[in-house]
Amino acid sequence: MSYNCIFLIGPTAVGKTAIGVRLARALSGEIISADSRQVYKGLDIGSGKDLSDYNLGGEHIPYHLIDVCTLEKEYNLFDFQEGFYESFGIISERGKLPICVGGTGMYVDSILRKYDMIPVPENKEMEAELFKKELPELERILIEEKEKIHNTTEFGDKERVIKAIIINRFNKSDECRKIRQSLNRPKICPLVIGTTLERSLVRERIAKRLKDRMEEGMIEEVRSLHEKGASWERLESLGLEYRFVSEFLQGKIGSMEKLIELLGLAIGQFAKRQETWFRGMEKKGVKIHWLPKEPDIEARFRAALELCERERAAE
Repeated sequence: MSYNCIFLIGPTAVGKTAIGVRLARALSGEIISADSRQVYKGLDIGSGKDLSDYNLGGEHIPYHLIDVCTLEKEYNLFDFQEGFYESFGIISERGKLPICVGGTGMYVDSILRKYDMIPVPENKEMEAELFKKELPELERILIEEKEKIHNTTEFGDKERVIKAIIINRFNKSDECRKIRQSLNRPKICPLVIGTTLERSLVRERIAKRLKDRMEEGMIEEVRSLHEKGASWERLESLGLEYRFVSEFLQGKIGSMEKLIELLGLAIGQFAKRQETWFRGMEKKGVKIHWLPKEPDIEARFRAALELCERERAAE
């Protein structure tokens, strides 16, 4: 087959959901969200989770991996990959087309480039032994044992470095190799569609969206999450809107004007990092069909639909 699922990816604020929902209606599809914050219940305004987006022309478009956990759990890449494969199977069994929509680059990359994500079992004995060592020695052990450090955030505190050592040792074990050999993943034949806009327009859309979210009650949302039990540290760990608004509510940012300035800048930088990630995926062999940088949603939807039809006709 030419493809059995569609990935619609791109940076923040460019209209991915609107295009994805239109494609789902036209192609009898269902949406799988690839957004690292919309998985959480209660993260609505700051994450851009507007469930009315999935109602189009009187028709409800089913969606998956939205509102699937609370903030007590830290949803991770393994959770997404497992959730994606489960949703893919459910949608396909219904005779529908899975359409994955989102901008969390590592999420989509984990499917497109088939990361082998395996849960690491607890090893209390090893953990206790490692806790006896000081942080510099633990960092040295990790550097010596891991062929390449992919993420410098593995450093920073003792617990994180110990976790990285345990994961690395498990990934090299015979047990892990046996699990990898037994993995039975569905065959994914993706059509990857990218959408973005001129950078100046992305900045304009980010600014407008930020203003709208403030008016919709984003500050009140973050305050309410904290009052219901989410710590400031947990909220800050969610990044962008939740981090900056939390800092504002704690008095770390002195004025609303400064909050909007800093947050707008951070979101713009995030959008640039997303585009850099997608370019990196292309360099690693992922074929992305980029839509024209046309501001009109309907024009980009039609271009995406024509691409889907061409690919299917070429089957």
